[in-house]
Amino acid sequence: MQEEKEIREAPLEGGQEGRGEGGDALEEGYSQDQLAQLYEQTLQKIEEGQVVMGRVIRVDRDGVVVDIGFKSEGVIPIEEFNESVQVGDEVPVFVESLEDQDGQPVLSKKRADFMLVWDKIWEAYEKGEVVEGTLIRRIKGGIVVDLFGVEAFLPGSQIDIKRVRNFDQFIGQVFPLKIIKVNKARRNIVVSRRAVLEEERERQRQKLLAELEEGQVRKGVVKNITDFGVFIDLGGMDGLLHITDMSWKRIDHPSELVSVGQEIEVKVLKFDRERNRISLGLKQLQPHPWEKVLEKYPVGERVKGRVVSITDYGAFVELEEGVEGLIHVSEMSWTQHIHHPSQVLSEGQEVEAVVLSVDPEEQKISLGLKQLHPDPWEDLEERYPVGTRIKGVVRNITSFGAFVEVDEGIDGLVHISDMSWTKRVQHPSEVMKKGDLVEVVVLDIDKERRRISLGYKQAQEDPWDHLVEEFPPGREVQGKAMRVLDKGVVVELPGEVEGFVPASLLAFPDERRPEDVKVGDLLDLQVVEFDREQRRIVLREVEKPPEEEPPPSEEEE
Repeated sequence: MQEEKEIREAPLEGGQEGRGEGGDALEEGYSQDQLAQLYEQTLQKIEEGQVVMGRVIRVDRDGVVVDIGFKSEGVIPIEEFNESVQVGDEVPVFVESLEDQDGQPVLSKKRADFMLVWDKIWEAYEKGEVVEGTLIRRIKGGIVVDLFGVEAFLPGSQIDIKRVRNFDQFIGQVFPLKIIKVNKARRNIVVSRRAVLEEERERQRQKLLAELEEGQVRKGVVKNITDFGVFIDLGGMDGLLHITDMSWKRIDHPSELVSVGQEIEVKVLKFDRERNRISLGLKQLQPHPWEKVLEKYPVGERVKGRVVSITDYGAFVELEEGVEGLIHVSEMSWTQHIHHPSQVLSEGQEVEAVVLSVDPEEQKISLGLKQLHPDPWEDLEERYPVGTRIKGVVRNITSFGAFVEVDEGIDGLVHISDMSWTKRVQHPSEVMKKGDLVEVVVLDIDKERRRISLGYKQAQEDPWDHLVEEFPPGREVQGKAMRVLDKGVVVELPGEVEGFVPASLLAFPDERRPEDVKVGDLLDLQVVEFDREQRRIVLREVEKPPEEEPPPSEEEE
């Protein structure tokens, strides 16, 4: 060092230079001990546990060599320097030990930094003051923060009010922090950003409570999205924006309109100060779409819309945002029997319909699909007056009759009683089958109830006008038993005409009962009554004469 060099080159007392190996100097009055003492006086007074200023004299890959004015330099690991260090820089260092096993002082830059700012850190901790820190690198469980030039620890749980998954997004940022824990001996400092945010949130909350009123329009940030609505952070307090208050139109999920973190304007619908509950509205910021609905959609007007929902009873059509109309299943076709709306319409389909009725108070609009076309029942009586003979295909068979197509999509009913003049039909399938082309006569048209009565037998000549000639009272005929009843037996006469034999008119009534007759039995009968008006023939069974035995042959005699 310079001081040591100056001592070695200093002239000896008396103006003579030293000779030999110091012998001359000693001869001039300086002993070995005196020279050592004089050298020691040139060194700084340095003690262990002291913070001193040192000068950087060399920077290596593994360490920084620092001269603190001691007889040898100290080496500090380069990791202890947060900023870049240059030769010649003056830096504070902490003397941990004056000499290690190599005779060099043990120095620490980190401990020096800590000692210099300790009073400042402790004061901020005691007073709960907010300090600024730079987040410099991520470590396990949190982030290292540069606080007044020393390192502090920001735990992951203290970074934000909400849970943070990506710590890297905060590296390099400067945040206001609170010191929540200190340990001087271990040089341990723990800080929290969450504490600052919570205090700020509470201040905002108190301010919000003082200012908030129903009807206000305020800005907020979407905090959370659920199936039933959205929670909006108004600044210190959350409010609920229910899905029904988000849009005048129908939406399936709140995420269709907003996203987490989005800033939106909402209207305060209700504020319960006792329970601290806030109900918010988004659609209320727009005009109510039903205000002028009567003017926009007069009855009879043709309108266009999109099918947004299908139910068992109809389809809902969106005419504009917030205005929907219902096409009831009964208003979908004039002629077809629609079992489910999905047979005609599908969700998302663009359709045209006719406005049937409008109720602004109930917010209901009835629409019709079939009204786009003329009602075929209006002129049906003119096209098919009573008595008209038509040919049609049997579309369906029931227990009480058969439905025959009269016009496209319009069926008429042939009742079972109008299927035959001469016999009682037990089931329509005895006369006709589905798919048969038959000729029928129009008997009646009920336009209001949309019913057509058809006759099958009326398309044929009524045989009862001449049957009296074939079955006059007293005539004997044979009949085949068709049905056996308690009151008698139904028989089939020649020409597929039915007659009836009462139980009392069976042969040997005291001995013979209807159940003794079997279906298919041939009976000898006599016409008792022919009723043209009631279309009835009453018969009685004729007793068969005993068969005569043949005369005996000559051989038998």
